[in-house]
Amino acid sequence: MTDPTPTPSEPTAPIILVDIADRVAVVTLNRPHRRNALNSALYAQIAEVMLELDADDAVDVIVLTGTDPAFSAGVDLKEFGGVLTRGEGAPSAPEGARGGGRTPWNGPIPPVAKPIIGAINGPCVTGALELALACDFLVASERARFADTHARVGVMPGDGVTVRLPQAIGIRRAKEMSVTGNYVDAATALAWGLVNHVVAHDDLVPFCRRLAADIVTNDQAGVRTMIDTYDRVCATTEDEAWPIELAVSVGWEGAGYDGDEIARRRTSVIERGRSQQR
Repeated sequence: MTDPTPTPSEPTAPIILVDIADRVAVVTLNRPHRRNALNSALYAQIAEVMLELDADDAVDVIVLTGTDPAFSAGVDLKEFGGVLTRGEGAPSAPEGARGGGRTPWNGPIPPVAKPIIGAINGPCVTGALELALACDFLVASERARFADTHARVGVMPGDGVTVRLPQAIGIRRAKEMSVTGNYVDAATALAWGLVNHVVAHDDLVPFCRRLAADIVTNDQAGVRTMIDTYDRVCATTEDEAWPIELAVSVGWEGAGYDGDEIARRRTSVIERGRSQQR
């Protein structure tokens, strides 16, 4: 959590940019004068945009990134009090959304059905780390750096660091990041399992678009059910997770199950696997 150098006035450019093409929406945090620091307005717009894209039939996958040079410097300390009450002005949670906490849901991103890929283009600090951890998986630019500086500032996390960071990198590494406040570079983040890939900076969004295109070619009901199942089983114990997966599997093979379509897709999968071996 850092305090970027203030500027005399807030620019009038949109603080979030959205570009939709080929069923993929690229959402870009756009406060570069503040290193995309998260203020109350940005938190509210992130929630609003995510819910709009989740309801948009033209979108199957969301990519979240920032305007260079940072993904986000974290919570904007100029508006720290406002951030703590960021639920005010944010859209209402959809029916069935998880409740509790300071917002209508847990974490900085509302529950959406579509997969979210985090494209981390630069420093990703504290509140921004919590935002990144709310994505389904992360791809990092070689310029990415990650840090949890809650303890350095003297505040406690409320958007998921102590919940999601140990899921990603293990409890001991998570504790080290949080109690030292030290930065982790992209290569270390890859080795620790925080990110799935590290790519050249200029190829970051194109690489994420290619991953998103792979997702788009799949059965979208299956993709969204898979994401939801992962979220549900990761939120519970292993003993409780098995019945959840089994119930989803049995339910999926109920009404509407098309064996001929499954066979057709299996043939397509085999052909695709052969092409990826070349």
